[in-house]
Order: sequence, then C-alpha cells, then structure tokens
Amino acid sequence: MTAGEFSYRDEDLTLTGFLAVNGGEAAKRPGVVIAPDAAGVSDHMKRHAARFADLGYVALILDMYGAPVSGLHDGMKYVGPLKADPVTLRRRARAGLDALAAHPQVDPARLAVVGYCFGGTVALELARDGADIAVAASLHGDLVTKAPAQAGAVKPTVLVYHGGADPLCPLDTIPPFEREMDEAGADWLVTVYGSAKHSFTNPGADLYGVPAAGYNKLADERSWADLTHHLGVAFGAAR
Repeated sequence: MTAGEFSYRDEDLTLTGFLAVNGGEAAKRPGVVIAPDAAGVSDHMKRHAARFADLGYVALILDMYGAPVSGLHDGMKYVGPLKADPVTLRRRARAGLDALAAHPQVDPARLAVVGYCFGGTVALELARDGADIAVAASLHGDLVTKAPAQAGAVKPTVLVYHGGADPLCPLDTIPPFEREMDEAGADWLVTVYGSAKHSFTNPGADLYGVPAAGYNKLADERSWADLTHHLGVAFGAAR
C-alpha cells in the first residue's frame, strides 16, 4: 500500500490531506473522499483510508482546515465557522474532491464521499451542492443545514447512518431531513441504530469524556457492511 500526505489547494489556501492506494495497477479505479471528524487527518481516519484502499479504492482524507490540529477539541474551533458558512465549506470540500478526481489512478466518473461526525455534514453538503458523485454517506453526522438542497440538485445515493441514542444529532432532525431529500428528488436511505451514541464508529470515542459519545461495535460493523455494499453496487468491482 502507498499512503502519505497529499497537498492541494482551495483558492490561496494550501491543504494537506492523506491519500492511500493499494497497488500500482494502471487501470483507473473508484475514488473515495473521506471527510473526517473534527480531529481532522488523524490516525483513526488514516485507518479508514487503509480499509478503503484494501477494497481497491483510492482514498483521500480531506483537510478542511488548512492548519494542523492537535485533536478533536482543538479542531472544534474550525467546525462551527465552517458549518455556519456552507459556501466556504462546500468549496473547500470540492477542492479535495476535484484533486482526487484528477489523480492518475482515479476514474473521475466513479467517486463517493464518506463522512464521519463533522465529516458527515461535509458529505451531505456536497450532495446538496450538486457534486457529481455516486454515493454520499454520513455516519453520525449533523443533518441540519443552512442551505437546503434544491429540486433536482442531489445526484448521489444519500446514505445516513445515525445513532438512536445520539443527543448531539437528535432523532427529531431526521424527518425534516427526509422531507428535504424527498423535495429534492433524491435517492436516500436513513438507518438508525437504536442504542448507538454519537461517534459510534470510533473505538476511541469512549475516551472523549463526552457522555453523548461512545463506540458501538455492532453499529460500527453493520454500518460498514451496508456502506461497502452500496459502494459495490454503485461501482461494481473496485479494481
């Protein structure tokens, strides 16, 4: 596997993501943008990139900040302003998507965005913005937006994996999101895991010291199986 820092730009801002690809075959393959949680390009997100690379995808972890962060709490200082400014958030995410699409081993017609926590919001904002992707997946991400999707704008299959015991992204945000997707004419699926808290896919979530967050092994495994199934349906064999 080849993995390492990957630089690209959002206007005048230099961004440093992380790219992973398994093998050096000449044939182009699907690309998966990983929109990370507030901790940014962390070891946890790099493990996700390696998992996608093992399946045959070229995986790029976005840098949404343009500055290093020391962890989850440090990254939160950037999250609020970005969520309040969907124009900047969407443009910055598109910069990474475009950089991955231009990679010589990537088929630009076969792209997906998978986001975790804050990154789930990023994935959904790209879908709302009409990004030319096949799948947009949010895992324990915020479903609320300041710029709802317009009719006909949402191109990808939209997948939402939600914790039923997540007070940070409460269940009452799901019906408005579903109405938004219906009004936009989107193909969407929302899956709720009844006992799962926020960050349920992160084995380190129990160390946050946040009662609302916690790892849930069953929800993690089920969401991964469902997500990879949908990616397989969208792309066929990755290699």
